[in-house]
Amino acid sequence: MTAILQNTLPPEMRGEAGLPGMAPAAAHDWLRVDDAYAAQMQRRLALLEHHRKNVLWLDPTAQAAAVEVLEEALGVLPALGFEVTPTHVICPDARQVAIRREEPMLTLGQLVQEDICLMRKHGEEHVLVGAVLCFPASWRLAEKAGKPLIGIHEPVAEYDSTIAKRVQRLFNAIRVGTPLWRFNKLWYDDAELHQPRSAHGATRRIEPDKMAAPYIRSERQCLIRMPLSDVVVFSIHTYVVTT
Repeated sequence: MTAILQNTLPPEMRGEAGLPGMAPAAAHDWLRVDDAYAAQMQRRLALLEHHRKNVLWLDPTAQAAAVEVLEEALGVLPALGFEVTPTHVICPDARQVAIRREEPMLTLGQLVQEDICLMRKHGEEHVLVGAVLCFPASWRLAEKAGKPLIGIHEPVAEYDSTIAKRVQRLFNAIRVGTPLWRFNKLWYDDAELHQPRSAHGATRRIEPDKMAAPYIRSERQCLIRMPLSDVVVFSIHTYVVTT
């Protein structure tokens, strides 16, 4: 597959990144459009058409929350170059997307570059209750659906019980209208955006010999709380650039 690359990383993402450091973001800055929008969206559309069960999932009990997320996104899109009407959206690449509130996660997946995960509080932990995840970085939606934070991060060695508690406290503290963001940096031997991997499978990631990797994959990750459902949205904007 042809590599889909951005020209460069945003200035604020050119340093080092660590887990779980977060910083405040502007109220609407959980969605972005960059120079790879058109190409990334074509890849997303192909995945949604041919591999939908692998990249799209919603707990039926989270339907109302997903619709709320779609409505919040529709409010952000005009400032990013979209034309939003009551029935459809005209995207920056001139595509027309119908607003289908009965399929909120699918509609989001057809509109924005970001992968969108919905995290809802259940007991003492936030649980993954829905996602459109076209560009996973070495994980599979099917293995994480319905799991709490610690279960989602089980294969990550650095994500021990101490960090898990810190991240849960972070989720508890997120306020409506005040998103938080962070970024990571991963080194890969190919530029493919769709990198699903079983927790027990091999990865295309190159560690620790970063100098040998031809591509840097960096995710801008945002957390934003919905005002009505109280669901926390985890948005992931994926950048891939040459090293």
